[in-house]
Amino acid sequence: MSVDTESDDRDLEGELASAAAGQFGVPVDAVCVGCGRTRVKRASLEAMDQPGADPTTLEATDCTSFKHVCYPCQGATWWNPVAVLTGLLERNRERGE
Repeated sequence: MSVDTESDDRDLEGELASAAAGQFGVPVDAVCVGCGRTRVKRASLEAMDQPGADPTTLEATDCTSFKHVCYPCQGATWWNPVAVLTGLLERNRERGE
């Protein structure tokens, strides 16, 4: 599922700007398998088992889980992508990020 930048009244752009999202990779909405928290994270295409994929057409269902920090779990945990945030991806490209 690809989504734009609005979801459940969350500030997805703000979450992406947070250091907790990471600095590199495709913005995805993902669920921590430890605590069930959903947050915006950046993950590389390689980490999601999609090397060479076009991130603008990538579907979350094609991606595998990836490891990322979860602060409530106090360490690196597995995250399951639920949406590729194409709206945030496009905005970052427009800004040259």
